[in-house]
Amino acid sequence: MEAVGLGEGSRVEVGATEPPRLRRPDRQQLRMDPVCLEECLPANHPARTVWRVVEKLDLTAFYEPLKARGSEPGRASTDPRLLVALWLYAAIDGVGRGRELDELCRRHDAYRWLCGGVTMNYHTLNDFRVGYGPALDELFTKVLTALIERDVVKVDRISQDSKRVRASAGTSSFHRKETLQKRLDEVRRYVEELKRQAGEELTAGQRAARERAAREQQERVEQALALLPELERMRNNPRNNKKDRAKPVRVSTTEPEARKVKMPDGGVRPGYSVQVGSDPSSGAIVGVDVATSSADSNQSEPMRKQVENRSGQRVGEHLMDEGYVDVESIERAEQAGVKVYAPLPTSRKTGAPVTASRWDTPWTRRWRERMQTAEAQEIYRRRFPCSERVNAELTDRMGLYRMAVRGVGKVRCVMLWMALAFNIIHFAQHLA
Repeated sequence: MEAVGLGEGSRVEVGATEPPRLRRPDRQQLRMDPVCLEECLPANHPARTVWRVVEKLDLTAFYEPLKARGSEPGRASTDPRLLVALWLYAAIDGVGRGRELDELCRRHDAYRWLCGGVTMNYHTLNDFRVGYGPALDELFTKVLTALIERDVVKVDRISQDSKRVRASAGTSSFHRKETLQKRLDEVRRYVEELKRQAGEELTAGQRAARERAAREQQERVEQALALLPELERMRNNPRNNKKDRAKPVRVSTTEPEARKVKMPDGGVRPGYSVQVGSDPSSGAIVGVDVATSSADSNQSEPMRKQVENRSGQRVGEHLMDEGYVDVESIERAEQAGVKVYAPLPTSRKTGAPVTASRWDTPWTRRWRERMQTAEAQEIYRRRFPCSERVNAELTDRMGLYRMAVRGVGKVRCVMLWMALAFNIIHFAQHLA
């Protein structure tokens, strides 16, 4: 009996009296599959956990701006509770773009379960993500306060670390004042030209999209020019060396608020310095902030004040790495009764820790003496497993590599979503 090969896994014997009966795919047929969303997810799925917690949260600040109420005209708004749950679960799942989340809401069981039949679009998702900054900040504070009241999180001792994150801009987008002014003139002429063009070749939607893109570009260039005087003042600071003061100031036309920062690999690219404060005892995130400078030396005091304002409690001990060592900041902290645990700077000549300096005050001398004791060294060792774990989870699990939004305010919103999701997924049993 001869066999003819039709491809791997498909062979038909020649000589058979009748052809075999086969079940073949028909991808043109319409199907109406009965689906119960409640049965799509197991009982212990993280999406269910997120929803249980979100149901208990006070989201009054998210509901106040809604205009469609009662018999008032207007289209019904998407429930902010649903949008909060979607972005929290997206942060846990490492989803950082509205278009991707929109697609998952139609294809992925976990997101479909959260939506419960409510349709989504990426405009609504993106606008909600960055449009409720104060409300989101308040929500983070409420969750942190609830964990403190349940004696799960403490803020008497905090650990601080930073992470460099790429901005949504390229290095070639940075220009001097003359080039910025030239770009602004070109954009303004383009905007006027769009207004004068006849509408035969473009639809109304295409015309509106082009006009919106041109206006946004014009606003970014105007913002870049407005930032130049302040940046020039900072460049001419007498503390800067002559080489730095001689460099021309450049601002990005794509992301005016971004600055060139030194990345972990040693390269210098447009980005932000994300500051994260955490509780060494529980591992919870207790504060987040966004800076545009590579230097961490002036970031310890703002983080401490933020944590104290959120919690209503005083920070007594502050753990930080060598990048935060600044004599003036340490002096102010010690004067306020805060014990600073930071490694002593090393001598450039000998490589040994600098245990005394002629610039020391009684307060900075107290810090140097403390860090030479075994007790202080033991306390400082608790910083690494706490801050580095938080840093690693934000990077590897939540995808904190590069921002998809532009502007310090929007970047801070993204960080608040991540910090809130981090605390919720780790301490859900205390919040649900």
